[in-house]
Amino acid sequence: MADDQTFYGSDFGALQAFDPDIAGVLLSELDRLRGGLQLIASENLSSPAVLTALGSTLSNKYAEGYPGRRYYGGCSEVDKAETIAIERAKALFDAEHANVQAHSGASANQAVYGAFMQPGDTLLAMSLPMGGHLTHGSKVSFSGKWFDAVGYGVDKDTENIDYDEVEALAKEHRPKVICAGGSAIPRLIDFERFRAIADEVGAILWVDAAHFIGLVAGKAIPSPVPYADVVTFTTHKVLRGPRSGALVCKAEHAAALDKAIFPMMQGGPQMHTIAAKAVNFKEAASPEYAQYAKDVIANSQQLAASLLELGVRPTTGGTDTHLSLLDLQGIGVTGKDAEARADAAGIVLNKNAIPFDPQKPNIASGIRVGTPSVTTQGMGTEEMKQIASLIHRAITEGDADPDHAVSKAVRAEVTDLVTRFPAYPR
Repeated sequence: MADDQTFYGSDFGALQAFDPDIAGVLLSELDRLRGGLQLIASENLSSPAVLTALGSTLSNKYAEGYPGRRYYGGCSEVDKAETIAIERAKALFDAEHANVQAHSGASANQAVYGAFMQPGDTLLAMSLPMGGHLTHGSKVSFSGKWFDAVGYGVDKDTENIDYDEVEALAKEHRPKVICAGGSAIPRLIDFERFRAIADEVGAILWVDAAHFIGLVAGKAIPSPVPYADVVTFTTHKVLRGPRSGALVCKAEHAAALDKAIFPMMQGGPQMHTIAAKAVNFKEAASPEYAQYAKDVIANSQQLAASLLELGVRPTTGGTDTHLSLLDLQGIGVTGKDAEARADAAGIVLNKNAIPFDPQKPNIASGIRVGTPSVTTQGMGTEEMKQIASLIHRAITEGDADPDHAVSKAVRAEVTDLVTRFPAYPR
């Protein structure tokens, strides 16, 4: 057998020698990240420290249970990692309790259902076409199949959450749980109003902060933690950690939520990922990260404003967060076509339904753009003005064919920009 270094940790040289096929994919993905503008709002570039923890020997350990209460022996070291992650999460979000075992944001959301609801109970959450998430009661999700999901939307004029509708629906349907949060909400959420509505009908208030929790960690936007019974989140968006999930909650709900994660929803936790979350929480507690969170918002607002000047309308008129939802109807382009044309020009973004969208979801009338990744790369508001111009040219003058003259010209400018601000500098 080869010496210890051959299969130890994240030794890329060993992987390259043993499995050049997969090593080639890793290198190609790095080239892809470096070669284009990454504007997917739900993506970011984890630090080398986070990636190192992910590629560690902690991946080998089975550790069903919780620190000090495992169903396997040999957990002394992983107990340390999970305890560190828990304490850092509690401190970062000023929370009474934290569970860091969820494999994903969807897994954390499942735990909320497991802790507080029985099949057939009523959930009140933002509907998917208005900016919600699949796990908030969509009929194609377990959440819509197992529970009576009632959806609220946005005001047609402001395109912001219609809080009067939320209150009226809550009084009518008396939900067991009310969910605030979604995947395409550019404006701040009024958590105090949600708390008042939940109290009025005796509901649990759950905030799904997957998209904006990193901004909360950086103290760039108000925190939902003081208002919510439970806050679920992913760790890989603005927060910039590993691809995973977590939750924080009131102490009174700790036991129910812990049991809902394990043993109800999951088996053995991914200890290498939990260690990477601990690293990420330490990074997010730094002054440098706080500045990063503020810069993400400044860049997002500049990008939205610059696109508006070019005739691409942001829904709600702008953004308070890391993302903008852009209505393309005024320029006569569908979201599907815009995504393909942008991709051909080296710009990665996604088609997205807008409120009251006349198109089918797989076509859509909008696109969603986010600034976490480009901000991680060091770009600022001046670069956002340039990026707005590049997006506009790509989707209005370019084509899905990468050899189209305009697409090639835009891609050349994209290459110059990302060369000056590379992902994972060498």
